[in-house]
Amino acid sequence: MLRVSGEFEGKKVNLQSIVDGAEIQSGVPFQDELIRFAEVALGDDDKEIARAREAVRAKMGDAALVDAAGVIANFQRMVRIADGAGIPLDKPVAVITAPMRSELGLNTYASADNTPALNLGQRILGRVLNPFLPVLFKRLASRLSDTDKVR
Repeated sequence: MLRVSGEFEGKKVNLQSIVDGAEIQSGVPFQDELIRFAEVALGDDDKEIARAREAVRAKMGDAALVDAAGVIANFQRMVRIADGAGIPLDKPVAVITAPMRSELGLNTYASADNTPALNLGQRILGRVLNPFLPVLFKRLASRLSDTDKVR
């Protein structure tokens, strides 16, 4: 979603920074502060968490700090529920995310064991569909926006 939402806004986002951290420039503003906050927020060093939280607040403001903390908490919650329940990716999501998961090495994580392997045809389909995802998401967002206007 990050890559597609970035492209939707006309920005290039390098997802490799998700697995390699600050060594890779992601294209996301305040990347260093956000990565540091996300990494230490999952730990138990209160002083490090406070320093990272203050760095986000100083660079981005209170509202962005609250948003960042909410995103960290939400992703942590979703991952724990999915891993605990052994929830696999559904087939359509597995197909369209196959290139990205392969590129980032996400299939090596233990939780990837829950998702059945794709056959050759499904992997090829994922590669073929991948360049069209920004267009598809843009159309979907437009339709959702039109629906909101009707209400």
